[in-house]
Amino acid sequence: MIKIAVIGASYLQLPLVEKINALGYESHCFAWEGEDSVCKDIANYFHPISIIDKELIYKACTKIQIDAILSIASDVAVPTISYVANKMGLVANSDESALTSTNKLLMRSVFKMVGLPTPFYFSVSESTTLGDNLELSFPLIVKPTDRSGSRGVSLSNNLADLKKNIEKAVFQSFKKEAIIEEFIEGNEYSIESISQDGIHTILAITEKITSGSPYFVELEHHQPAALTKDLKVQIEATVKKGLDALEIRNGGAHSEIKINEKGIYLIEIGGRMGGDFIGSHLVQLSTGYDYLKNVVNVALGIKIEDFRPKTTLFSGVYFLSKLTQDLLPNFLIPPKNENYFLEVKLQSTDFEEVYDSSNRTGYLIYQGDSKLMLL
Repeated sequence: MIKIAVIGASYLQLPLVEKINALGYESHCFAWEGEDSVCKDIANYFHPISIIDKELIYKACTKIQIDAILSIASDVAVPTISYVANKMGLVANSDESALTSTNKLLMRSVFKMVGLPTPFYFSVSESTTLGDNLELSFPLIVKPTDRSGSRGVSLSNNLADLKKNIEKAVFQSFKKEAIIEEFIEGNEYSIESISQDGIHTILAITEKITSGSPYFVELEHHQPAALTKDLKVQIEATVKKGLDALEIRNGGAHSEIKINEKGIYLIEIGGRMGGDFIGSHLVQLSTGYDYLKNVVNVALGIKIEDFRPKTTLFSGVYFLSKLTQDLLPNFLIPPKNENYFLEVKLQSTDFEEVYDSSNRTGYLIYQGDSKLMLL
């Protein structure tokens, strides 16, 4: 029996665990046990170990004799995966790649070194003191160097804002570090890809809609993005250069870019499949390509399927929050074109201000022959 370790047990990993089970493999989930450990009852085996306890997970995986280890949509899990896989001789990216692809400061340094277009930036830590006479060009974006899901992200329009937002970002950071970067105006997109032995395949480009200033929480994702053929070629070239620079050679990757009249800016690349149902759902809905199965195959060292889109449909996801609560009737009573609706979930109708992805209170996933407009 092929045994696969999944790092994490939240709803983000649920599609992966279900795919592993459907493929007839034995699934082992590693995570602290808690309310969000929804994979506990789905996986064949659940191991209550913190996903950042690399050594303990390595010992458990060695005893189990796993054949592959992976995670989707989780930056926190990436270093553990590389550590365990490399010590056991399994397929993964290098430990150095895991570090640079989960630390925004190191990532920016790599992009700059290879000449990729990226925003101006500098870093701070909890011991940094900004002087009142510091000359900066506002607005500026503040982010924890090592978090995802918009946690700790905010826009600063003046020095007072900046100092306050640095404190918030550093608090959210595991390493107590934040990165301050130039705010790039433009349209936002994300790119899903899969790599095997350093060969990269671009699967989908997603149009992203956020809450805007000051927190930029993601509220909509739509595939395929409406882009010209020439622009798609440029995006693919930029992303592949970024993947090579970060030495992401195996597995799924999620890249984020901004485009304006000056060109394409590479914002960041995660060495894992995108969250928000982009990788686990939307790619297959819009292309027919089984992204989850092939990410599993990469981890097992099995040759992945060639990417030949089987469908040319549209897919997307809408998220509910206080900003989008006017969409609630569409969630409860779908419009006439009911064929679009695949999955609706409401955690609550007690809407809150949205500060990061954890504040969203429901979602709607669709598939159809055109982009579904709810607004």
